[in-house]
Amino acid sequence: MTPFVSLLFALLLAFVPVAASAEKADRDKPMNIEADNLLHDELKQVSVFTGHVSLTKGTMVMRGDRIEIRTDADGYQFGIILPEPNKRAFFRQKREGLNEFMEGEGLRIEYDGKADRVRLIDNAEVRRYRGSVLSDQMTGKLITYENLTDVFTIDGQRNADGTKTSGGRVRATLAPRNTTLDKK
Repeated sequence: MTPFVSLLFALLLAFVPVAASAEKADRDKPMNIEADNLLHDELKQVSVFTGHVSLTKGTMVMRGDRIEIRTDADGYQFGIILPEPNKRAFFRQKREGLNEFMEGEGLRIEYDGKADRVRLIDNAEVRRYRGSVLSDQMTGKLITYENLTDVFTIDGQRNADGTKTSGGRVRATLAPRNTTLDKK
């Protein structure tokens, strides 16, 4: 393949959904959260954690300065993670059956336990690590990570509310596959 064809192929991959199956067992794991402060409203089933917040749920890790968790009547958890000023909120999760991790950052992260979805919003970036080696890196305005369908999508021009922004682009660096690293 010529360098131009390789580049064109890589750019096309950035615009189509990419398989990224997260660890399925994480869905049924308890959510553990550490923070400097907690405000809990039992009636509304809302907990607001502030100050150096770290959330774990199986292999999933989320960090920020503020995490708000809401539990619905069926017991599903929904969260909003916000970063410290001038930083981004953080997300990381192991991929099912592989020695790979997906991690990402955004100015806002939304977690939907019922749909098993993570959305990284504004100044969003997602990275795939094979073992400890950075393999792929992609950025955009809105990144949606769908665990149930094993797909994530990146939109360089849509805000979280679906409205278009001007000048946004998806950027991707995709490494060639090394099948010996994938199976470790």
